[in-house]
Amino acid sequence: MTSCSVVHKPPVRRVAIFGGTHGNELSGIFLVKHWQENGAEIQRTGMEVKPFLTNPRAVKKCTRYIDCDLNRVFDPDNLGRTVVEDIPYEVRRAQEINHIFGPKGSDDAYDLIFDLHNTTSNMGSTLILENSSDDFTIQMFHYIKNALAPECCPVLLIEHPNLKYATTRSVAKHPVGVEVGPQPHGVVRADTLDKMRKIVKHGLDFVQLFNEGKEFPPCTIEVYKIMEKVDYPRNKNDEVIAIIHPKLQDQDWQPLNNGDPLFLTLDGEVIVYKGDCTVYPTFINEAAYYEKKQAFVKTIKMELTAEHIRSSVLDRNIS
Repeated sequence: MTSCSVVHKPPVRRVAIFGGTHGNELSGIFLVKHWQENGAEIQRTGMEVKPFLTNPRAVKKCTRYIDCDLNRVFDPDNLGRTVVEDIPYEVRRAQEINHIFGPKGSDDAYDLIFDLHNTTSNMGSTLILENSSDDFTIQMFHYIKNALAPECCPVLLIEHPNLKYATTRSVAKHPVGVEVGPQPHGVVRADTLDKMRKIVKHGLDFVQLFNEGKEFPPCTIEVYKIMEKVDYPRNKNDEVIAIIHPKLQDQDWQPLNNGDPLFLTLDGEVIVYKGDCTVYPTFINEAAYYEKKQAFVKTIKMELTAEHIRSSVLDRNIS
C-alpha cells in the first residue's frame, strides 16, 4: 500500500452524543444525563465531546414526542419554517438543534453525532449508517464491530431514494445512529445500557486514534440495506387485522424466504411472504411503528468497502 493511495480526511474535533430524541427510550437518556454530570468517561484528547438531551419535554413526560417525531423533521422545509405560535414543539426544537450543532450541510456543522435509541425489536446492538460513501463512518463501524466481537453488531444502511428519514443526527457531517434492543419503552435495562455504552466508548476511541494520525487500511463491512417498509394487513376501516406470526417474532436479521410466515389473523389464517429473493427483516413489531403503519422493514445484505484513510492533521502531537 503506497502513501499516494491514502485518503486524507480532516480531523474530527467536535462530537455530540444525543439522548432523548425519543423521550421514552431510556438508555441514552440515562447515559447522557450521567455524562452531563460526570463526563470523564467520554472525554478524549484533542476533541470536544458534548452530551446533549435533544427532546427534554418528551423526556419529562416519558413519551416518544410531544407534537411530532423529532427524528423525522430535519428536512429543509421544517428547518426553514417560520416560527409562529402554533409551530409543533419538535419542529421548533429541530431548529434550535440545527442552530447549535449545524447548520446542516455546512462546514460549521459538528463533525460527528452519536444518536442513542432503543427499540422494542430484537435487533441487538445495531449501528445505523446514512451514507454508503462515508468512508470515515464505515471505518468507524468496522472498528466498533471488531471491538465488540464475538458479539454481533449489525449495520443498517437507511440510504434509499424514496425513503427520507431527515434524522436528528443528520445535522452532523458524520451521523451515527445507535439502536439497542429489545427494551420496552419507558424502561431501562442494565444489559441494554451497557451495550450502548460500549458502542459509544469504542466509537470515541476510534476517533481519538484517527485524530492522532493512525492509518486505517481499506476495509469491508457487511450491511443490511433498507428496501421497503411493510405494513400490517388492514381492513376497509384501516384497522390492523393480523399480527406478527410467532415464527417471525424476534427474528430480526434472519433470512426470510418465499413462503415463510409473516402474519397471523385472529381466525388462524397464516399470511406468508411472497418474494423472489431472500430478505432480512428488522424493526419487527416495533411498538413505536404501529402509528407509522410499519410492521417491519425489509433489507438485503450487501458489502461496503471504505478507502484507506488517515487524518490530514499536520501536527500529530495533539494537545
